[in-house]
Amino acid sequence: MGNSLLSILVLAGIAIFLILRLRSVLGTREGFEKPRADFPGPEDATKVKRDFEVIEGGVDHDIIDNVEAGTRAADNLAAIKRVDPNFNVGEFLAGARGAYEMILMAFEHDELESIKPFLSEDVYEAFSSVVEDRQSKGLTIESQFVGLRELQIIDADLDRATDEAEIKIRFVGETSSVVRNVEGEIVQGDPKAINRQKDIWTFARHLNSDDPNWQLVATGA
Repeated sequence: MGNSLLSILVLAGIAIFLILRLRSVLGTREGFEKPRADFPGPEDATKVKRDFEVIEGGVDHDIIDNVEAGTRAADNLAAIKRVDPNFNVGEFLAGARGAYEMILMAFEHDELESIKPFLSEDVYEAFSSVVEDRQSKGLTIESQFVGLRELQIIDADLDRATDEAEIKIRFVGETSSVVRNVEGEIVQGDPKAINRQKDIWTFARHLNSDDPNWQLVATGA
């Protein structure tokens, strides 16, 4: 009897030790617990598939991030991309930004030859007539490009017969400029003033041409 009681006490002590040991290793269920990971059910799988199909199904953010979806411009930009898969709206706008400054400054500084490849014949002749008139009067322009406040595609077109694409852009630029006469006197402008200039330019390119450059084919305000 005494031996049996002693055995029971020894076993109970061992059990208590094991319980305490397990609690120290495994912890308890008190406080914050990591939430159970739920596996997607059939409805979730359908949603994932539907979202994937939207991404893969033709939502072209290169277009809709730059023009309003469903507009004539958006539709024609998509048509341009189908003819020329290498065309990218974002890259085109980056090039147009640089072209605006380059062409504008070359025109103001009477340096049309440097930009002739980027102008259509009509635009080059129109620019040349203004430059020649200015030179005949002994006038020169001192101009500096400050920055571009706005750059927006307002229209796009594609001639399906010739694959000639046209994209019309609205620019709002800032410049400082003065006009000096032959004596060097300022006859117009203020060198300290910043002028805001609004232009609407149309660029064109034959998409099947080996020449990757777009030409300025029309100007307006």
